[in-house]
Amino acid sequence: MCGAPASTDATRCDHCGARLATVACPSCFGMMFVGEKFCSHCGAKADRTEVSEATGQLCPRCKVDMEAVMIGKNQVRECPHCEGIWVDPDSLHQICEDHEEQAAVLGMASHLPAEPVELGKIQYLPCPVCKELMNRVNFANCSHVVVDVCSRHGTWFDRDDLRHIVEFIQAGGLTEARAREMADLEDERRRVAWQSAAGTGLGSGLGPGFSSGANYDLWRIGIGAAAVFLRLLIR
Repeated sequence: MCGAPASTDATRCDHCGARLATVACPSCFGMMFVGEKFCSHCGAKADRTEVSEATGQLCPRCKVDMEAVMIGKNQVRECPHCEGIWVDPDSLHQICEDHEEQAAVLGMASHLPAEPVELGKIQYLPCPVCKELMNRVNFANCSHVVVDVCSRHGTWFDRDDLRHIVEFIQAGGLTEARAREMADLEDERRRVAWQSAAGTGLGSGLGPGFSSGANYDLWRIGIGAAAVFLRLLIR
């Protein structure tokens, strides 16, 4: 904007105040300028390449053609206006499982728009492939990042959402979510076992095969019933 010198850690010009387009290094996560091929802190290569694609797809939010971009080994689509990203199911799975792909996402060198794009009120977006409205879901049910999902064709991430997802994964959020899901499945298994035992007349003291988990569930239900009965008496 003004030609004044800027340090590699600066995100705004000290002279004119203009914002500087900076991104995180995929290796050391230090700040680097858009267009730099190597990180000035550690020398790592910026892993982002724009590619030509014969078939175009429209951004579900802005209705403009998205650009095909290679992030690590995966091709994604990026809107040049709102900077949202469209990722197919295979690429998203690879990013969630591969630490190198996650580093590539954090090191994406995307430009900064001149003005921030306002997302406005919540709306359901059409899938860029099949045009059907996508479902809005909380990624992993506990990431606090809401994304738009077409189960057949891919996931839409608004600006910075994919980066937040990668940070969530690297902080152990996905592992914790899977552990919680396994615990919920185990609780459901115990509940079904208790219902089955109750239906056949088996209990902890009435017959074999009644698990300690089912005993606990039965005790908990009994305490709950007693509490309800006491509330009725108080009224």
